[in-house]
Amino acid sequence: MRANSLALRLFVSATAWTVVILLITGVVLSSLYREAVERAFDRRLGVYLRTLVADVASPDETGDKTPPALGEPLFELPLSGWYWQVTRADAGRSDVRASRSLWDGGLPRLQDLGIAAGPDGSRQGYATGPEDQRLRLVERNIDLGDEGQFLVVVAGDAAEIKDETRSFDQALMLTFAILAAVLLVTTMFQVRFGLAPLKRITGSLAAIRSGTAERLAGKFPEEIAPLARETNALIDANKEIVERARTHVGNLAHALKTPLSVMVNEANARGGDPLALKVLEQAAIMRDQVTRHLERARLAARLTVIGTVTDVTPVVTALARTMEKIHRDRDIVIEVRGGEAARFRGERADLEEMVGNLVDNACKWATSRVTIEVLRERREAMSEDQVVRIIVDDDGRGLSASEREQAGRRGRRLDETKPGSGLGLSIVVELAGLYGGDLKLGTAPLGGLRAELVLPAG
Repeated sequence: MRANSLALRLFVSATAWTVVILLITGVVLSSLYREAVERAFDRRLGVYLRTLVADVASPDETGDKTPPALGEPLFELPLSGWYWQVTRADAGRSDVRASRSLWDGGLPRLQDLGIAAGPDGSRQGYATGPEDQRLRLVERNIDLGDEGQFLVVVAGDAAEIKDETRSFDQALMLTFAILAAVLLVTTMFQVRFGLAPLKRITGSLAAIRSGTAERLAGKFPEEIAPLARETNALIDANKEIVERARTHVGNLAHALKTPLSVMVNEANARGGDPLALKVLEQAAIMRDQVTRHLERARLAARLTVIGTVTDVTPVVTALARTMEKIHRDRDIVIEVRGGEAARFRGERADLEEMVGNLVDNACKWATSRVTIEVLRERREAMSEDQVVRIIVDDDGRGLSASEREQAGRRGRRLDETKPGSGLGLSIVVELAGLYGGDLKLGTAPLGGLRAELVLPAG
């Protein structure tokens, strides 16, 4: 999952909601369990409280002051955290009976702490007891009429509630941690499964761009199917526009060339007439300009075609064999190296025209040898864009820096003794520029000229 990707956004949002929900659920469950533990603890204290109330309500006629037996040994153990206390609440009376565990201490009153009584007249709450112990208390006021009023209090060690709650919280945290891990893994697979059609569309578009496919094929989910249909419709519309543009370019070429041919024929019929010579001169310029701009329009139309890819090595090899035959009277040897996997993102005819001009130019100037090297590499060190580099070297006399600067200009011929129109390198420069490529001239290791053509890779 890369930064700023849809998959990462879905995963992060799902993870955030999962964590929030689990935290809220954990807090709620922990609070509910603590309340349940407190209720169970209060019921336990309530049993002892009712036993004490029954003992106070039915005093021994013999006046025996022996503490009642509550069945809990902790009430006998000093400072055990479990205590009971019965206090006379009558004005002027201060009799106190307490468990042996309380020793010579006393229990606080919840009534004095501002805790209100419940429907049954009892109070429950926390308070600090002997030795700063945290206690859970239950107390009740008893009115026995003529026998007086009493305050009965039972206290238990609140550490039991804390320990029980802590054990539950630890188990809850472990359970929720495992659940969160499972949910996160499930979310990751769900995101990948849900976005798989988009990844398939991306792969199909890459295949169209590389020339291995022409349309988005296959079935897509209902949410993605409209995108696939519109993309295919866009590809079809693009092809239709390109075909229409090519037709218009062809029609325009015929419409312009016919009048020019008539003008040239009429001028030639007039012989050495100065006006005829001027017409021939201007007609040649017009024909050159028409050819140039129509070629640019044709190339611009080609470049809008999606998925046109050409294998470079077969084209270069075929051109090398052809050029060897054309220049066989000079015994020029042409060597082709590397580039088996190199592919040019463009049309074969344009590649043949660019490489053909470069190889033909090298053969014209070479003494006996021309080398062609085809490389596929990254455009820049840290870039993922791939380019095809076609290097043509010859062992001729080469060109100086100023001559190399002029060589790419249209119609500029550096040596009138060599055949040609001076348009070869300029055509290569224009074609390469239309494809986003470049042509560089330098000095070859063989001693002659090096022409380095860089084109986008398919």
